[in-house]
Amino acid sequence: MKNPIPRSIWTVEEPERLVEIIDQRWLPHKRVVNQLATSHHCYRAILDMEVRGAPLIGTTAAFGMYFALLECKNAGLGFEEFAAKASHLRSSRPTAVNLMWAVDEMLKFIQPNFNNGDVLNATWQKAHQLMEEDATLCRRIGEHGVALIEEVFKQNGGKTVNILTHCNAGSLACTEWGTATSPIYQAHLKGIPVHVWVDETRPRNQGANLTAWELNEAGVPHSLIVDNAGGHLMQHGQVDLVFVGADRVTRNGDAANKIGTYLKALAANDNNVPFYVCLPSTTIDWELNDGIAQIEIEERSQDEVRYIQGKVDNEVKSVLICPEGTSAFNLGFDVTPARLITGIITERGITNATEQGMVSQFPEKQAL
Repeated sequence: MKNPIPRSIWTVEEPERLVEIIDQRWLPHKRVVNQLATSHHCYRAILDMEVRGAPLIGTTAAFGMYFALLECKNAGLGFEEFAAKASHLRSSRPTAVNLMWAVDEMLKFIQPNFNNGDVLNATWQKAHQLMEEDATLCRRIGEHGVALIEEVFKQNGGKTVNILTHCNAGSLACTEWGTATSPIYQAHLKGIPVHVWVDETRPRNQGANLTAWELNEAGVPHSLIVDNAGGHLMQHGQVDLVFVGADRVTRNGDAANKIGTYLKALAANDNNVPFYVCLPSTTIDWELNDGIAQIEIEERSQDEVRYIQGKVDNEVKSVLICPEGTSAFNLGFDVTPARLITGIITERGITNATEQGMVSQFPEKQAL
């Protein structure tokens, strides 16, 4: 099954090794491709949200580790200086666990091979491997999640299945397929009629800018809604399923995602609408067991709330939407407690949002 959306990250081999990304800050009005050729380019791309979404951040960081190694080798620097560059990459975003996971995976690979003559080629291939694994994991999430859509389709007598999602957990947040969108794309490709309620997702409007762009490119029917409309739609039976992504999930099933996800889970719970969190296993933080107490919530720039970006007179502009002197408090994420989550969908299947359920899918993590 072919992904209907082009990849959000890819590599160039000649005349030099580069990584290219879609600069997501400009979507949907412009498709800007940026080249990443240094570890600092990768750091800035993550920090400034040229790339965003936990899996894509991880992939970008993996290539950032290759560039860090290249820089150290060209300058005759040792492993200690390389480790400092790795720490710098880790500091770019605090919440998305894939960032830390990717940096640690690359460190584990590079450290014993640091002085090998072929370490640069091997590291480039390792970063490629992590990128391809991300694509595979997201495809498998969709293969499991599409069964839920098929079940609803049969139960409602062949009517369109209405799915609500929050923020962007699509191809643009991953290498391809996405997490929350992977089941939707696969249902659409199978000919199952689906319709997606797209939360605008203030601030930064990732739903309006990114999810709507993706769904439009893929030809999936969708409607943009304000963030506060979801509860009303659920009350009136207009939402069959809620699919969201995650930036970090604890071993007991608590899920950190874009701010506002918790409110959607509360509304879904009150209206008996199934609420699923879709994620690759690389997004699970097995060392945490209380998301509300333990997950660090990123506080971002006030201007993401105070200004809104849009197209005016054929130019992309930022517009102030509040009085000049008004300050803003901008939390990037909230945590949905496991008790509000119907199920967790990973590359290994669908399970309960409990420690028992999580470990049943990943028994190798039992002893952690």
